[in-house]
Amino acid sequence: MRMCCACQTQRAAMRRPKTGEALCRPCFFLAFENEVHDTIVKEKLFDPGDVVAIGASGGKDSTVLAYVMKLLNERHNYGIKLVLLSVDEGISGYRDDSLETVKRNQQQYDLPLKIVSYKELYGWSMDEIVGVIGLKNNCTFCGVFRRQALDRGSEMLKVNKVVTGHNADDVAETVLMNILRGDIARLKRCTAITTGVGGNLPRSKPFKYTYEKEIVMYAYFKKLDYFSTECTYSPNAYRGFARTFLKDLETIKPSSIIDIIHSGEALHVKDDIALPPQGKCIRCGYMTSSDLCKACVLLEGLNKGQPKLAVGKKQHEARLREDNSGATSDSSRSYVNPKHVVNTW
Repeated sequence: MRMCCACQTQRAAMRRPKTGEALCRPCFFLAFENEVHDTIVKEKLFDPGDVVAIGASGGKDSTVLAYVMKLLNERHNYGIKLVLLSVDEGISGYRDDSLETVKRNQQQYDLPLKIVSYKELYGWSMDEIVGVIGLKNNCTFCGVFRRQALDRGSEMLKVNKVVTGHNADDVAETVLMNILRGDIARLKRCTAITTGVGGNLPRSKPFKYTYEKEIVMYAYFKKLDYFSTECTYSPNAYRGFARTFLKDLETIKPSSIIDIIHSGEALHVKDDIALPPQGKCIRCGYMTSSDLCKACVLLEGLNKGQPKLAVGKKQHEARLREDNSGATSDSSRSYVNPKHVVNTW
């Protein structure tokens, strides 16, 4: 084994996937942590006094993020308060086990923890939703509900910023997905390290330039406690196909991940191509470009017994709103307004 190219005193323990450097463990840890710190400082992600919620799922990304954020906050004196925020989608055999990991992380890192659930916010668990919708469009429901649940939980905790464990691979996958879908408006903003800047709750990605493989190596060598099972409902997710393609590119050229991100950052889009202006949902008050937010539209479909209309085209969505007589609603359920749950917490 060759010597570490950084310190030249210890034998190298690995070759970094991102740079190809041969490093010993201490030098790898320092390089990993310094790169995340440089990203935080360069992008000005935090200000002293910020209360920051870490989206914690129990997986490798969020576990390493919580560990590194606590470490860097103490090492560099960011002056921020960190809390853990988890979302319980209600997936038996998956989320219940991963939440046990989050609870252990809470004890290990000595950080406050808040768990919000789909059942609490929306009146439905993902197990119940999949029982109605099947496995084809279930990720649409889960993605919309989870994004809003993070914001709802942050509102409960009264935090002013959120960080998530999205890594360089995730960002590159999103660029590819938006290209494949021809979604130019989202392609314009999908490489942003912080979203929601104009609103009350900016959401940041400190791992934007961090390779997934290096996160796994960091967690392994640090012996961090994380949950590694994939979601039981995600095998057919559209993102999975983009991920497979990206991994093939990385095998041929490791810099492909960063190259795709930089290409997305350098992309210039016509000024008249933009997402619709944001307003507030007339039902729950959440941000939306329509009168009802997507979560309320999806709930409308579930509660009326027509969930597939809620994930269809605009004309199907309009039909869903108008069709009250022909739908077979689930009379055993009472409609849950997510905003009311927050207000009464």
